[in-house]
Amino acid sequence: MAYKVNRLSDAAKYTAPGHSATVHTMHLQHKNLGSEAPYWVGCSYYLPGAQADWGATPLDKIYVCLAGELTVRLQNETLKLGPMDSIWIGPDEPRELINQSNEVATLLVVMPYPAAK
Repeated sequence: MAYKVNRLSDAAKYTAPGHSATVHTMHLQHKNLGSEAPYWVGCSYYLPGAQADWGATPLDKIYVCLAGELTVRLQNETLKLGPMDSIWIGPDEPRELINQSNEVATLLVVMPYPAAK
């Protein structure tokens, strides 16, 4: 099959390492949901004060802020993402995400899977 439709009711909650308990994460497209795409797509809800700790992964990532505002801290820069702003972060690039506002921030995440060992 060359396509896979998942409804919001199909989304699978997961715990993202290094994220505070007030970041609620779910997979929208993922191999565990039957997707054959070479990447997965997630949605994260950052409650006020929620954060993803400073750290890096060996994988590319794309973040799209769908609603609210998120502060992104990089090695030499701090920036804010608002609705429909996006950022690509390359492999091994450290970052931290924080919701410094009083509104819930919604983040779409697109990442490849780690290489098979």
